[in-house]
Amino acid sequence: METRYLNTLLAAVETGTFSRAAELLHITQSAVSQRIKFLEEHFGQQLLDRSGQRLALTPAGHLVHAKAKEILDKEKELLSCLQESTTHKRLSLCCTPTFGMAYLSKVLGSFMRRHSDMHDLKFVFLQPAAAVGGLHDEAFDLAVVEHCAEQDFAGLDRYSLPDDEMIVVTAAGADLPSVDGVIQAEALRNVRLFARRDGCSSKELLRQNLKAHGLGFEDFTGVVVSDDLHFTLESVLEGGGVAYVSQALVAKHLAAGRMLGLRVDGFQQRRGRSVLLLAERQEDQLIKDLLECIFAIVSPLWRPQLIRGTA
Repeated sequence: METRYLNTLLAAVETGTFSRAAELLHITQSAVSQRIKFLEEHFGQQLLDRSGQRLALTPAGHLVHAKAKEILDKEKELLSCLQESTTHKRLSLCCTPTFGMAYLSKVLGSFMRRHSDMHDLKFVFLQPAAAVGGLHDEAFDLAVVEHCAEQDFAGLDRYSLPDDEMIVVTAAGADLPSVDGVIQAEALRNVRLFARRDGCSSKELLRQNLKAHGLGFEDFTGVVVSDDLHFTLESVLEGGGVAYVSQALVAKHLAAGRMLGLRVDGFQQRRGRSVLLLAERQEDQLIKDLLECIFAIVSPLWRPQLIRGTA
């Protein structure tokens, strides 16, 4: 049995109500109720008397409560012993390919200068939905993702980063009609698009923008789908078509004049970007240091705001 169920029982008894227990644990009241129900079904006994203004332990509840405290104390003792017995520092980071190409090398460089004795540092590139699932499964410690407005981050703590600005990019000198770096949506007809696969927030944002202008992916001459951003950018540089990408991703190409960045009139040009983690990892010093490096590299003047998970 996962110890979170026992923790929930202790929180319910300590606070006296499901709603206050939910606030203490940073989950919903419904989640508290479901966890207590799971315990009662698991043990085949009612553990809490809900008839009064304050939750009270039943006789069976007193026994489970006492043993739960012993189990959780032993778990804390075990974790403490493990931390004291090893000098190895381990950390795993997940991010989207866009963030990885634009910022990861600088973030990790800054972090490694602080922790030159780092024993095991891993990172993986995933799309937002897979990153969220991996965090819940504790496959890694921290995730950085770009996302659309309706993205569900229930159960995770989140720090909002500055929005990621999206642009249409083409090779310098390409024949796309524009005025002061702005093109009309109709100008995208009959050009080849290099796009990410479904699940990428850039593709979903492009889909929504096209739909708002009565267009779809079928209006392009062709759509080349690839998860390899290097391939996409090289294809655009060779004059093979256009791509809808983060401006931060192509900043060097734009500055060098190799690419042309265009904004589409009437398009929603921004998508959210967030750092995600489980609430219980907030006090981990390695996590704190990595967060500081991310904030400093992405936007030194940005004041990140913590948004607590809600389920």
